[in-house]
Amino acid sequence: MDIGISVFPTLQSIDVVEFSRAVESRGFESLWVAEHTHIPIGRREPGSADGASGPEYPEHYKHTLDPFVVLTAASIATTTLRLGFGILLIVERDPIVTAKALASLDQLSGGRVMCGVGGGWILPEMENHGTEPKTRFRLLRERILAMRALWTEDEAAFHGEFVSFDPVWSWPKPVQNPFPVFLGGNTIHTMDRVVEFADGWFPTGNTAERQAQLPAHILEFRARCEHGGRGRLPVTIYGPEATQKSLDALRLCGVDRVVLTVGQGSRGEVLAELDQFANLVG
Repeated sequence: MDIGISVFPTLQSIDVVEFSRAVESRGFESLWVAEHTHIPIGRREPGSADGASGPEYPEHYKHTLDPFVVLTAASIATTTLRLGFGILLIVERDPIVTAKALASLDQLSGGRVMCGVGGGWILPEMENHGTEPKTRFRLLRERILAMRALWTEDEAAFHGEFVSFDPVWSWPKPVQNPFPVFLGGNTIHTMDRVVEFADGWFPTGNTAERQAQLPAHILEFRARCEHGGRGRLPVTIYGPEATQKSLDALRLCGVDRVVLTVGQGSRGEVLAELDQFANLVG
C-alpha cells in the first residue's frame, strides 16, 4: 500500500519546492494538493437552498495557491514523486483548457500525475463559475468524458447536455493511458459513477465514523466494479488516522493508497509531522 502526503499550499505554509523535496526524500509515493479558486464571503450550509449558515471556512482556504502551479514546481524539484490533485474542482473548470493543462503536466513530469476530482461542497464558489449545484454531478460526468475524448482521440468531439464541441485537434496527449482520474466521495452513487467513468475511488477516512464504514464500503465497491465489468479499480483513502493500526487495517481491506494530511503549522512543525509519518512508510 502506497502512502502519499496532502497539503493545502499557501504562501503562509512551508515553501512548496522545499516541501515536495522533503516528501520525496522521506520515501512517500506522492504529493497531493487541494484547490479552491476563491472563497465567497458568507456561508451556506451544503445542500441548502434557503441560505442557511453553514460551518465557517478554514482561514487557509482563502489563501490556496493554484494547484497546477504548485505541482509544476514540485515536478521540477523531484524525480520520482507522483503528483496528485486532491481534489481538482472540475465543475469549476473549462474541460478543454483543463484537459490540455493536465496532459501537459503529465508530459513534462514524465507521466507522474494523478487527478482526484469531485463535485465540491462550497455552493457559492461553484455558482460564481456558472455551475448550478443541483446538476453539478451530471456536469462533472460530462466534463470528464469530454476530457477523456480529448486525451485519447486525434479528432475529438463531444455532444452532451452541458458540454458540446464538434471535432477538434488537441495535443499533447497524456503519457499515461488511461490517464488516472479518481473520483472523490463516500456514497453508493459515487461508487457507481466510478464504475461508469473514472479510474479509481477516492473516499475520505477523516472521521471515526467514515473510517469504521470503509471495510464494508470497499467490499461493496469491489462487487460493483466486478458487476460493471471494470475488474479491480484502485482505492485511495484520503485523510485516515495516521497510526500503524489504522493503516494495517486499511491494507488488509485491499486499499491501494492512503493520503495523510499535514497541517498549516510552521516549517519546523510540518517537517516534524512528515518525520512522524515517515515511520509508517515501508
